[in-house]
Amino acid sequence: MQAINVSIGFDKRLAAQDLAGSRAHAAMLLKAGVISSEDEAQIQEGLAAIEREMAEGTFPFRDEFEDIHMNVEARLRELIGPAAGRLHTARSRNDQVALDFRMWVRDACDRTIGQLRALQGALLAKAEAHADAIMPGFTHLQPAQPVTVGHHLMAYVEMFGRDAARFADARARMNESPLGAAALAGSPFPIDRQMTAAALGFDRPTANSLDSVSDRDFALESLAAGSICAIHLSRLAEEIVIWMTPQFGFVRLSDAFTTGSSIMPQKKNPDAAELVRAKAGRLLASFQQLAVVMKGLPLTYSKDMQEDKVPTFEAFDALELSLRAMAGMVADLQPNVAAMARAAGSGFSTATDLADWLVRELNLPFRDAHHVTGAAVKRAEELGQELSQLSLDELQKLDPRITASVYDVLTPEASARSRRSYGGTAPDQVRAQIKRWKDLLA
Repeated sequence: MQAINVSIGFDKRLAAQDLAGSRAHAAMLLKAGVISSEDEAQIQEGLAAIEREMAEGTFPFRDEFEDIHMNVEARLRELIGPAAGRLHTARSRNDQVALDFRMWVRDACDRTIGQLRALQGALLAKAEAHADAIMPGFTHLQPAQPVTVGHHLMAYVEMFGRDAARFADARARMNESPLGAAALAGSPFPIDRQMTAAALGFDRPTANSLDSVSDRDFALESLAAGSICAIHLSRLAEEIVIWMTPQFGFVRLSDAFTTGSSIMPQKKNPDAAELVRAKAGRLLASFQQLAVVMKGLPLTYSKDMQEDKVPTFEAFDALELSLRAMAGMVADLQPNVAAMARAAGSGFSTATDLADWLVRELNLPFRDAHHVTGAAVKRAEELGQELSQLSLDELQKLDPRITASVYDVLTPEASARSRRSYGGTAPDQVRAQIKRWKDLLA
């Protein structure tokens, strides 16, 4: 029974939150006249001593006391005697763990938002340095249209911006204090829940005592946000892995973020990116694990909910490590601008520009322009040329009204510069978005 029941091995991570909640609760009990000033002073001194022991690594965590709450209470009694027993007046381990866990997840969301902002900063710096560099844009992993390197990187700035917003939204919803809900029905003592909520940085107390102790939406929502963020990290990691292959040769990473092979001296493996890609599985599994725990539970607290912490702790550990690693990789990343530019001109990537030119200059319906362009691509393939290499004579066989000005749009650089619509890949648009994000992050 002790082996399956004990949780101190993992919920000791809630120690700082447990001590903070106990300090606020004791101060409130004093103000409400529930405990004496002498008892409150002893409790606060004892909690401070426990905090010092934990900081010094001398606190005696013991399995026989089951969880962090009972470990703290037992140690407090050893330090100050019977006054320790008054601390648990008007609260239960049910609202205590709901408070501690909610505070821990809130802190984790704050850390994650900060790390997302750091990653966005690294992406912004790299995008600004390569706002004009040309690379192929892909659909189906096939060259589609030329874009700029800065534009490609800014796509991830947008994605991680949404991730940060999701964590901020989740944080705002969870910022209500369950302390004072007691076991499930509230307390008969004249407690001041507004006071403890304010002392612990919450906007307000929770409004229903049953929901207060049984709610784990805050953890589920945060894990859902973390899962989406991990998917974004995995997509960027996958691109780094692909781009580092000799077949692409788009980017280089230094030895700081790559490893060699035990038998192949030429290898330079993007292991950090591969591990970030793999850790997405931890986030997705953690959300699923907690969802399965919660899905069949009646109100209010059931011991099943002890299983909420390990997946949440593991998920945030994996996410925070992945964010730090990705920010480091982005800062370390060196685009091979020449290789990207060469690839941007392959695969007839300016075919759409030819079609657009035919619409603008010759007033062809787009479907007709699409047909003419398809014929141009077919002829270029037959001749082993790119579109920009086709002679004017060859193009005029397709439509005699085509003029030499068509070549102004058939280079990858011209194609990218022409995409000036809001959010487009033109360098001036990319720089405008970089400035917008710098202002937002500032």
